[in-house]
Amino acid sequence: MMNLRKPVEVNRVRRPVRVGALASLPLFFPLEGRRVLLAGGTDAAAWKAELLAAAGAEVHVYAERLDAAFNDLFAEGSVKGQFVYHARPWGSDSFQEACLAIADAGSEGEAMAFACEANAAGVPVNVIDKPDYCEFQFGSIVNRSPVVIGISTGGVAPILGQTIRRKIETLLPESLKSWAELAGKLRGKVLELLKPGLERRRFWERFSDAAFSGEMAPVGEGESDDYTLAANDGETGQGQVTLVGAGPGDAEYLTLKAIRALQTADVILFDDLVDDAVLELARREAKRLLVGKRGGRESCRQDDINQMMICLAHQGKHVVRLKSGDPMIFGRGGEELARLAEEGISATVVPGITAASAMAARLGVSLTHRDHAQSVRFVTGHSRHGDLPETVDWTGLADPATTTVFYMGARMAGRISARLINEGMPWNTPAVAVAGVATTEEARWSGALSDLGAGVAGLGLERPIVIAIGKVYGNLEDVRSAGQVTCRMVKAG
Repeated sequence: MMNLRKPVEVNRVRRPVRVGALASLPLFFPLEGRRVLLAGGTDAAAWKAELLAAAGAEVHVYAERLDAAFNDLFAEGSVKGQFVYHARPWGSDSFQEACLAIADAGSEGEAMAFACEANAAGVPVNVIDKPDYCEFQFGSIVNRSPVVIGISTGGVAPILGQTIRRKIETLLPESLKSWAELAGKLRGKVLELLKPGLERRRFWERFSDAAFSGEMAPVGEGESDDYTLAANDGETGQGQVTLVGAGPGDAEYLTLKAIRALQTADVILFDDLVDDAVLELARREAKRLLVGKRGGRESCRQDDINQMMICLAHQGKHVVRLKSGDPMIFGRGGEELARLAEEGISATVVPGITAASAMAARLGVSLTHRDHAQSVRFVTGHSRHGDLPETVDWTGLADPATTTVFYMGARMAGRISARLINEGMPWNTPAVAVAGVATTEEARWSGALSDLGAGVAGLGLERPIVIAIGKVYGNLEDVRSAGQVTCRMVKAG
């Protein structure tokens, strides 16, 4: 009989208030209409000139000669600021009224002289590629202005900074710029129309979801007001539920959509198997309730979990039901969606990486292979009565061209083996069992189907175990090292 327990609120351990050491303080410095001194006519100086002018600066360029990049830049002009060219070297008078001073110095002596003059004038200085004479650095920039993201590695790893920039750029759609501009237009209207607290936060959450949809923001005359009013009219006080797949263990298997759901949640109902690192990505203010469901252990009743989601949603909360793996694969997601639909509560699903897929990736063995398996089946390893499921087509599972993955079958491993052999599957069919897939405690066994029961017993029952059977695993060999059961690939034949 299942041991029942009540949901347990898990208080997030608060991090210390103190900020860790920073190589530099990230600041966003308005330059519109302000004078900036730029010494040098090189291509490198031209790039800095374009960047400064894009921020609205009046860039005064001092150089006797200009490279071709400057000629093109002056001919095209700036998207925002302007350029003033002085066909002479910089001097002491060049620093007057400047808010920043940048130089591409041809020698160490010139770099030192420029930095000293800037210091005497009280102007922050940067000498390109000479960190000893820099009071500030230019980082890599992700430009979705008015959303601007700066990345700095303190000058020690500029290529790494550029790589980080490219990673971030892939996450931010180009349309984000239009939504950020719309947010500025809507801010006053939102303050006027929507109540402080939940109502306003709900609006901005929906707004942020739209900003990441890839669609352009409404920009026509009057459309911004219409957008606010429509969003306000749609506010009924009803909450919503999102079923989120947390994946098999490693937080890096989370999808971007799952992270966004966690970061907008008011309450998170999570299972025992969800890793703490996943919860660390959630909104800090979100209440966390452990409603763990584990076979053979104390568990919350499904009816109680359903009722809790309903009550919280009726209070206007955004509830995230966080499940290990994928909510729609042996996660009872269908039952929860049906119950929420009966109550008229909006619910969506964010899929997660299921244990079978993670296992395939970890082992480096495809679940399907045109030479060995043309289909794959995911099967529950036990019935609701704690026995082998009799509604399963066991004869079909014995098909040699099929890879079969059993979930929740650890306690039935020996009986699964016997049943498949009885149905005609060869005793030496390759089998694999992985405990704690994609966790720091992952352990593996591989061998013949006839030895499956003993192999799974050797892994223990402390962690969830996934069992896979099929010819695709014919190239796995048992390796036991330092008491850890693992697998490695070997060449066939």
